[in-house]
Amino acid sequence: MRTANIIRNTSETKITCKLNIDGTGKQQIKTKIGFLDHMLELFARHGRFDLELNADGDVWVDGHHTAEDIAIVLGRAFSEALGERRGIVRYGSMILPMDETLVMAALDISGRGIACLNLAIPAQRIGDFDTELVEEFFVAFARELGAAIHLQQLAGKNSHHIVEACFKGFGRALADAVAINQLAPDEIPSTKGTIL
Repeated sequence: MRTANIIRNTSETKITCKLNIDGTGKQQIKTKIGFLDHMLELFARHGRFDLELNADGDVWVDGHHTAEDIAIVLGRAFSEALGERRGIVRYGSMILPMDETLVMAALDISGRGIACLNLAIPAQRIGDFDTELVEEFFVAFARELGAAIHLQQLAGKNSHHIVEACFKGFGRALADAVAINQLAPDEIPSTKGTIL
């Protein structure tokens, strides 16, 4: 079982995370930011990751610390669950339609963390969520997992649809990347012999 349990306590947030990469998409998520709960539920469901996540953050300030620290914890959880990355496919991609919106999500679990987003989200806020935190989330996730994450908006006007397509598409792309390569289940997928 590729699983991880992560606890992160700071002066700004207290987060617990239980992850099973090889799950069925069951999720129990409480972040105190309703829209972020919804996005993480979609991410887990479409990636078929079992995820329990509870976050108690200083949302009276704003959602920045909570969103970024959740991404840190999730990135670490995936990193821990993957271990030395032996047998994984490594690459994943998805072009995901969401009504009028089309987003490409692609990643490489390379050991090098970078997030490149090209999104035009019209609204500054969706519910209680600042849309600029989409980039903060994926930057932190990429850094902690050690992955190159690309999210490119190919079409779309509705802010909710754009962000939702990002999280759904990323869940599907990540599921592909962490899947076990049946042709090389014992190999580390790098000519260097290591990804870490």
